[in-house]
Amino acid sequence: MIKLIASDIDGTLVENSTAVLHPEMFDLIRKLKQKGILFCAASGRQYQSIANMFEPVKDDIIFLAENGAHIRYQGNDIALVEMKREHIEEIVHTIRRENTDGDYIVSTNDGSIMDTKNQEFIDLITYGYRNKFRLVEDVLAEDVPIIKVAAFQKGSIRELGESILIPAFSDKVKATMAGEEWVDYMDASVDKGDALKSIQEYFHIKKEETIAFGDNSNDIGLLKAAGMCFAVETALDEVKAVATDICPSYDKKGVYQTINRLVFGEDADEKE
Repeated sequence: MIKLIASDIDGTLVENSTAVLHPEMFDLIRKLKQKGILFCAASGRQYQSIANMFEPVKDDIIFLAENGAHIRYQGNDIALVEMKREHIEEIVHTIRRENTDGDYIVSTNDGSIMDTKNQEFIDLITYGYRNKFRLVEDVLAEDVPIIKVAAFQKGSIRELGESILIPAFSDKVKATMAGEEWVDYMDASVDKGDALKSIQEYFHIKKEETIAFGDNSNDIGLLKAAGMCFAVETALDEVKAVATDICPSYDKKGVYQTINRLVFGEDADEKE
């Protein structure tokens, strides 16, 4: 019996860097709740960005935000994992030096902070991700708990990420690609998979009672923590390798279709 369904957002539920969800998902989440099934939005995004996206049902779902550094349900924090200050400073200095064509953003437990002057990036964070954020002179001068640092490069940061930004810190923090344009850094203990296990323990749900969906390398732990897991057809090969099955991509409403079929025995295409 399924009791928990967790899905990544960017590249899985929606196109990367967009803020609009298929409206059918809201009705589906309400139907899942009626059957006693919890839905978890699992993302590298900050909590407020996900909450804005799921506004009509935000009190009905679990938020696994910042790749698992922040877990929130019905206004209460289940988990909040801060990074070490020395790691934050070293990462930010490295990003400033190496990612000269890109930007970065720092996440706190109450929104994000940025010191960029790039209006295009500010617009992306404002309208694309609908983040809650503050612009400051220097993020390192802010005396606030930090749970994630994220480097961004328009188009793709993969080459820089996999050659320099990730290897430079892989023995100190959790560093991972998050989509094609982001490299995320969290405390070494943070992982979507471990976060999903924490949620399972909190709600007394077993692995075999869980379904998960994902597309990128930061979703691998999430998929492994579920008894049944799907990689969307556009997922990386390494993600498909750990999935128990493949489902259609976000533009074909693959997650929506698959949940409808598995939980309600319905063909979503027939209903539209």
